[in-house]
Amino acid sequence: MMRAALALARRSLGRTWPNPAVGCVIIRGGIVVGRGRTRDGGRPHAETEALAQAGEAARGATAYVTLEPCSHHGRTPPCADALVQAGVARVVSALEDPDPRVSGRGHARLAQAGIAVEVGEGSREAAEINAGFLMRVQAGRPLFNLKIASTLDGRIATRSGESKWITGDAARALGQRLRATHDAILVGAGTAAIDDPELTCRLPGLGVYSPIRIVLDSKARLSPLSKLARSARKTPVWVICTPAAPLPAREGLRDCGVEVIELPAGPEGYVDIAVAAHELGRRGLTRVLVEGGGEVAAGFLKADLIDGIWAFRAGLLLGADSRSAVADLGIARLGSAARFSLVSAGTVGPDTVETWRRGA
Repeated sequence: MMRAALALARRSLGRTWPNPAVGCVIIRGGIVVGRGRTRDGGRPHAETEALAQAGEAARGATAYVTLEPCSHHGRTPPCADALVQAGVARVVSALEDPDPRVSGRGHARLAQAGIAVEVGEGSREAAEINAGFLMRVQAGRPLFNLKIASTLDGRIATRSGESKWITGDAARALGQRLRATHDAILVGAGTAAIDDPELTCRLPGLGVYSPIRIVLDSKARLSPLSKLARSARKTPVWVICTPAAPLPAREGLRDCGVEVIELPAGPEGYVDIAVAAHELGRRGLTRVLVEGGGEVAAGFLKADLIDGIWAFRAGLLLGADSRSAVADLGIARLGSAARFSLVSAGTVGPDTVETWRRGA
């Protein structure tokens, strides 16, 4: 039953921020009487959905939930109270919620009402699903996954800038699905100018799940005629610039419906990536997919902010005069390099795909 609840939670990834993606399954007499997941936009919560489906059958039942039921009044009443009022007899919770507004209080509320509470089943999987939410609560920033689509020698474009398409159709389709599991996609000003991307989910049925598009653009150079700016009123676009960006450029983007976020510059005059990361966390984002280019990838790596990597590789070689997936990191010793552990590897069409997690 916990595996079923975890599967429901995964279906909500990229759709629930600033709330966590939670799944809940209610069982009575060996029969599932209710199931729910956190709905798009973060509410209703999973427990509320499952209890509504179960109705009177929830009395005396067991609820399997992937994160501690909330105990505070927000935009919805506490889920812990809802479980108590429904008369469930037992709650199996995968993980305690580290949010200071909850942090054990939900479990305590259930126990005080005489409900048997068990914590820990499926905790590893639950923590993985909600790694972004946990990161935002505990570190004040989203989880950042770097996506790289490169050649065998780590190149993302020829020396003339040609990059469409290095990987094949199947790899690009997987990349589209990956976008749908994140709250936002982030690129640099150079990628936005050269590629003029849409950064949406273009697979059938996924368009409505296109995440926020973010451009790190210190001087607010994004053209009002770009695909991003022209579609900003349909799918949100955030441009992060410094106060030094020309006022007419900022106002022109705002006129297009782009949200312009002004943040302090770092030592080199560009947006301070660490400051930007915490601003995105403050705004509620939990999972951000960093899609490039090389300078942005290097900036996040230098700031020690990349938590995972999705590496798509095609069977091509372009050589040193082509564009690298990661720009200069200034590393002189191997001990200074960021290290990642391989999580999975496989093939997708003619290409390979690897996922890596932060830490050796």
